[in-house]
Parts: sequence; structure tokens; C-alpha cells
Amino acid sequence: MKHTLSVLVENKPGVLTRISSMFARRAFNIESLAVGPTERPDVSRITLRVDCQTHDLEQIEKQVHKLVNVLRVTELAPGESIERELALIKVSAPAARRAELLALADHFRARVADLGHDALVFEISGTPEEIDSFEELLRPHGLKELVRTGRIGLGRAAAPAEPQRHKQQVFR
Repeated sequence: MKHTLSVLVENKPGVLTRISSMFARRAFNIESLAVGPTERPDVSRITLRVDCQTHDLEQIEKQVHKLVNVLRVTELAPGESIERELALIKVSAPAARRAELLALADHFRARVADLGHDALVFEISGTPEEIDSFEELLRPHGLKELVRTGRIGLGRAAAPAEPQRHKQQVFR
């Protein structure tokens, strides 16, 4: 099962190395990794995606939390978090196919980041699944280059609503 972890760390040299080394020592593959600043200049957020069993995830969380400079480890659970990714995709674009490519980009809310004589570079952000779909639809046109940021995510702004209990109405 795939899990996304959000790790808040002190913004100091060597922190990412210690975390990635811990995964390597335990033979877990990091499928996606993104690091960036937070609202605090002295804190960075590492968002990583790992494929493991729930029991292994609990062990990973405990081991990561023990590392120097790690402040907090949180799993971004589906439905309780928002995850996004950014991609730049260069695709062959002869004049005869450009209208079709632009219509496809419009449907996915992608924008043209660069335009050449025989190619377009699209910029798209969205859920990883949306980017996967856009990429697959571009492949038949001749995908030249692709780069993706990896997932980033945060917990939802509003906590999931608790199920409402139905009260019995008494008619008098």
C-alpha cells in the first residue's frame, strides 16, 4: 500500500541525507520526494511517498521521528489531505496537431510554458492521477521530455464532518 508522509524538519544541512539513508538501510524505496520551505524560515517540509504495509509505516514513522532535526512526522491520509504535483511536459507539436494539443491542455487546465517551431512545453499542476492522465493522452503525439516535482500535500483545512445522528422525532 502506498503512503504519503509529511515530515517537518529543522532547515539544516544533512537532514535530508539522514532521512533518505534511513529508508535505504531498511530497504524501502522512496517513490516520490519533495522538499521545500514552510511558513517558518527555519523549518522545511519533506513530503515523501513510500510503498509499504501499515505495520512497516508505523516503524518508519517512529524511526524518522527519532532522527536529529526532525520535528514532526504525519501521514497524509487519503480523504483527510490535499495532494498536488507539478509537471513540465515537452511534446512534439507540428502545426497541424497544435489545435488538438491546445484543446487537450485546456481540458486539463494546463498552460503553455514554452513554444517552439516543432514542440510545446506544457505546465500542469493537479492531483498525481490527473497528471498521469494528461501524460498518457500526450504520449501518442510524441513525448520528448518530462519532469515531475513529486507529491506535496497538506491536511485539509476543515476536519472531516462527523456523521450526523438521526434524532427520532416525536409527534404529539
